[in-house]
Amino acid sequence: MEVKVLNLSGKETGAKVQLPESVFGLEPNDHAIYLDVKQYLANQRQGTHKSKQRNEIAGSTRKLHKQKGTGGARAGSIKSPLFNGGGRVFGPQPRDYSFKLNKKLKQVARKSALSYKAKDNNIVVLDEVKFDAIKTKNYVALIDALNVADEKTLLVLPAYDEIVYKSSRNLKKAKVIVASDLNTYDVLNATKLLLTTDSVKSLEEALAK
Repeated sequence: MEVKVLNLSGKETGAKVQLPESVFGLEPNDHAIYLDVKQYLANQRQGTHKSKQRNEIAGSTRKLHKQKGTGGARAGSIKSPLFNGGGRVFGPQPRDYSFKLNKKLKQVARKSALSYKAKDNNIVVLDEVKFDAIKTKNYVALIDALNVADEKTLLVLPAYDEIVYKSSRNLKKAKVIVASDLNTYDVLNATKLLLTTDSVKSLEEALAK
């Protein structure tokens, strides 16, 4: 699949880049995408939730009243889950939500997500992205020139660029990542995928194995 290369002004440079079929032209595997996104979201969870059980509540363990003859329910202590301030039954405990996925499956998921973007013509390729200074207006000018200011965008760079990254981080709908950190969730979460000619090569080297 050939895509025209644009400059920072959104104008065609006259060059074209070939998106490799091995990365951008697969028949998408929806189940692989599901598993990879599920793992990504699970890894975001801290798992620090905690409620106190009966044995962790500070309170007397004295039996409140005699077992029989009061006309009321049997109660062992004020720490019973039935009372206000008592322990919680089967409450949340700290846990690790992460789980393992095979590397090959994760690669299939990423290539499937990229193939969806290519299939829907939601990939824009730029010759390069360079700014002189850290200014949000520079990044705003870029997405305005590309007519994607109202859409969620994911810019994939071949290497970390502090100026570009910091110029974008005040914008809610814009995200900048490095090609080596590309993940399925970010690709699908963005409406438009912005690549540079170098990041296309980086993705091919990383995923076409």
